[in-house]
Amino acid sequence: MTSALVSAALEVEDAFAANELFQKNGWTDGLPVVPPTEQGVLRFLAAVKLQPDDTVGVEPVRRRRITAEKVAIAALMAGCLPEYMPVVVAIIKALCRPEVGLHGSTASTGGSAPFIVVNGPIRTALGMNSTHNVLANGSRANATIGRSVRLFLLNVLGGVPGQLDRSTLGHPGKFTFCVAEDEEGSAWLPLSVERGIPAGTSAVTVMAVESPHQIMNEWTHDPKEICDTYAAAMKSNMLTYSIWEGNYAVVIPKQHRDIFAESNWTKANIREYVFEVARVKRGEWRTVGKAAVAGRKNEDQVYRALRTPDDLLVIAAGGPAGGFAAIVPPWYGKKSLAITEPIVV
Repeated sequence: MTSALVSAALEVEDAFAANELFQKNGWTDGLPVVPPTEQGVLRFLAAVKLQPDDTVGVEPVRRRRITAEKVAIAALMAGCLPEYMPVVVAIIKALCRPEVGLHGSTASTGGSAPFIVVNGPIRTALGMNSTHNVLANGSRANATIGRSVRLFLLNVLGGVPGQLDRSTLGHPGKFTFCVAEDEEGSAWLPLSVERGIPAGTSAVTVMAVESPHQIMNEWTHDPKEICDTYAAAMKSNMLTYSIWEGNYAVVIPKQHRDIFAESNWTKANIREYVFEVARVKRGEWRTVGKAAVAGRKNEDQVYRALRTPDDLLVIAAGGPAGGFAAIVPPWYGKKSLAITEPIVV
């Protein structure tokens, strides 16, 4: 790697001083960072065979070109290892697709975060977590890959709270929100394969989302009843947050997957059933304090959560015990859609 970095170099006494400098200047998410030294950044670039000025993507609204150097800095700061870089690069490429609506979801008062699902052999190579506590702490790879996105948004695209980022509340997924699918523990097709990526190819799926809603149904072995519970959470989101259709994700741990397997239900069966039942009438807004909005149009008008069954992302992940699942609602319906990007290793 012979090309020089173009980012400004600052001299500090030690790592503690570096962290204080980053905190003072708002270059971090509030947590400590790994100081991005020139040697470290070059090591991360070498892991993906990129030069510092190589283009990873272009943010489509403000037309900001994203260089490999800036992506490497964010990944190093977040605590990634160099071998995580192919995943981070694929995520940034996906986020730069216009369908994601990155600028809108970053600037919105709705306070969304990118939700990242990793598929393929790279999950196990990096030791990513797909089971216990999958939506939370416990895996360096999950945590730091997700966090690299937030540091990238802060320092490269200016997504600073109170400035470009106008989130009223935000949610904890804005620190990090990255999972691996439990392909080994599931007979289902991986999410990436369902979305057109060849089997055996590593990939990321990215969508702008609100906070996950954990649900529980431990009282049935009827897959339709479990899906009714999933749909109830989606309908609640439609009434209390946004009625607009688009991508939803459902994260399904092993106990529910076993029930679906007993009835030979595939991911497609789940999508098709939920598509039919996840709907509300406009007049139902009256039941959640939105009477002023309900009466503006035909109150019998039906709204679906999904445009088609394929809008529902069904993800196999989570611990082996417990009749739980999580519904991950979209930031703004069809204005921000999920994108799947292959990982170049």
